[in-house]
Amino acid sequence: MHDEEFEDADDENVISKSQRKRESTALQDLGKELFELSRDQLKKMDLPESLLGALLEAKRLTSHGAMRRQMQFIGKVMRDIEVEPINQQLAVIRGESNLAKAQFHALENWRTRLIEDDTALSEWLARHPETDVQQFRQLIRNARKEAAEAKPPKSSRALFKILRELSQTQRQAQDQPEAEA
Repeated sequence: MHDEEFEDADDENVISKSQRKRESTALQDLGKELFELSRDQLKKMDLPESLLGALLEAKRLTSHGAMRRQMQFIGKVMRDIEVEPINQQLAVIRGESNLAKAQFHALENWRTRLIEDDTALSEWLARHPETDVQQFRQLIRNARKEAAEAKPPKSSRALFKILRELSQTQRQAQDQPEAEA
């Protein structure tokens, strides 16, 4: 009777070979997705040193066989780390997270307000004093002119790009004091 209790407990914790294989393949797929990111994106992510080193090494390789072995090694390294934070960071990079979508829509709203309303520029400058005012005004003028003439929105896109860069810089500046504290 005593031996049967141990056997039942062991049966609950046993993972089938197929399940282990699926988990291993999922980790390799996640590693492949990380591998497809640029070096800069990888370095900005909060990855364990061993995983980052393995990914950067994989980017250096050119031989198909060596690449395959390195991807398997990346999967092995990933078995020992928590993958959920990595999945969350990838979702932000892909723009799938709610936060990333909200930030994108907020920037689109700013761009629209800046183009349509002259008072929005004063409000933006109050929040972002590091903004190059002359460049901003030029882009806003050009965006209005392009819209009036039904031309492609080149200046509007350039304005959005600058808005995104400035807001990212500000978010990073806000995050740094928290990390230092």
